[in-house]
Amino acid sequence: MISLNFIFWMYVVLFAVIGGMRGWARELLVSFSVILCLFIISVLERFVPFIRDILPNNSPISMFWLRSILLLSLVFFGYQTPKFPKLASSGRFIRDKFQDILLGLFLGGINGYFIFGSLWFYMHQANYPFEMIKAPDANTELGRAALELLSLMPPQVLGSPAIYFAVAVAFVFVLVVFL
Repeated sequence: MISLNFIFWMYVVLFAVIGGMRGWARELLVSFSVILCLFIISVLERFVPFIRDILPNNSPISMFWLRSILLLSLVFFGYQTPKFPKLASSGRFIRDKFQDILLGLFLGGINGYFIFGSLWFYMHQANYPFEMIKAPDANTELGRAALELLSLMPPQVLGSPAIYFAVAVAFVFVLVVFL
């Protein structure tokens, strides 16, 4: 049996290595796509009556799948965006200096935290709907560490109103750096 803490940190390191290979500009787009997803989920859960009132009470597993599919879809497009010929030929995504690799490593780790942390948080809210994944046991030291880590996951940290500021900063950054 493997702990969710270990899997979380394994994915953070894996995404950091991927980020180092891809470069900072590409990883920044993925970070912004996750921030956009968290914003969309926040708006849906706050302003859409069906999602706000009915879905969480009747089917927390459906809520998990809605959040996860939305997150994975936007992450997929965040990773694919630099493949579009117009953006790829602009020269902004070239990884030519050592500091680009280091910043890519850092942003890749942040993306691992954003992506896997959000999925883990949503799975925790749905009471671990998969048989092979068990909830952390609060009676063990490892379980307490997992529960403490869950309180630091992106949907918790970037709740309302912080997510609105994060979207504003991301949008300004895209306008200044990429356009």
